[in-house]
Amino acid sequence: MAGQNNNSNQLVVPQATAGLNQLKYEAAQELGIAIPQDGYQGNMTTKDNGSIGGHITRRLVQIAEQQLAGR
Repeated sequence: MAGQNNNSNQLVVPQATAGLNQLKYEAAQELGIAIPQDGYQGNMTTKDNGSIGGHITRRLVQIAEQQLAGR
């Protein structure tokens, strides 16, 4: 099971997988949270995973706002 993604979330744009993973690692680094090398996050705390998810969401909203403002 380690390294296997078992969530049921479907990406609207599957080609965005690499970019979203990069955002995850950047967010974790900015927050000082270490993601295991094998990518398995099952042993991480809910608080840490939630912090990473919240940070990613803020970044995605910021990116979207910047793109909308540029139109």
